[in-house]
Amino acid sequence: MNDAPITWNPDRSAPTLTLPKGATDCHVHVFGPTSRFPYAPESGFKPGDAPKEELFALHDMLGVDRCVIVQSGCHGHDNSVVADAMAARPGRYLGIALASPEISGAQITEMHAQGFRGVRFNYMSHLAPGATHDQLRALAPRLAQHGWQLLIHMEAKLIAELAPVLADLPCPVVIDHMGRIDASLGMDQAPFQELIRLSENDHIWLKVSGSERCSVQEPPYADATPFAARLVELYPERTIWGTDWPHPNFRAAPPDDGVLVDTLKVIAPTADALQRLLVDNPARLYDFGDLA
Repeated sequence: MNDAPITWNPDRSAPTLTLPKGATDCHVHVFGPTSRFPYAPESGFKPGDAPKEELFALHDMLGVDRCVIVQSGCHGHDNSVVADAMAARPGRYLGIALASPEISGAQITEMHAQGFRGVRFNYMSHLAPGATHDQLRALAPRLAQHGWQLLIHMEAKLIAELAPVLADLPCPVVIDHMGRIDASLGMDQAPFQELIRLSENDHIWLKVSGSERCSVQEPPYADATPFAARLVELYPERTIWGTDWPHPNFRAAPPDDGVLVDTLKVIAPTADALQRLLVDNPARLYDFGDLA
């Protein structure tokens, strides 16, 4: 458990890459402040505060115009911390909720008006388990009806198990952090090949964030960025990217977000590719326009 503040360091490097207008960070979290947004009592993960003001300062420095905030397990199903951050930058910041798989259509409608665009389930050993396969099958039609997505965060070893379920769902499905593959195992590894096969389905989207988590190297994570570049090459219309600020449960000191932005030179090496990854694809997936 980490009770120290997870703060944006203003001395971190600014990126050398200039981001296109409308650039979108599709994966961040906001923690606390706990004086206003206390952590869920049942959560075993209780990080230090990482409030919206620090996120906004980071994005202003990086050149990020739009954002998707993903509710963290430390706040449980009380999504008010994300709603508060979205309200501070309406139309530019949207959210992904944590919720019960029994969430009703009326609840989805209410949360959609706040700026939420989907629900996330975790399949990671250090986090509370996600919905069952049957619960996902029952939930997906409600998500599809309301234009919501299903965000899946899973360990690489579970891709093969979950793929048949995810392939048959009627709503957009977004896979977090490239399925948390291990870059040291190479592109021929079974989990990465299973991820590619799953992504042949047109409703599967890939978040090519997490190079720093997939890597076993130091920055700029040269062993992992080719995986992200390959996915962008294969699925140019269904890939998105995010920083994962403030980098919870990272193996070492939080990575430099300026360096992460500069990895996009490898991940999306042309102006057209960068425009799709950071602007056009997020705009289609999250529908920023109806709140702008």
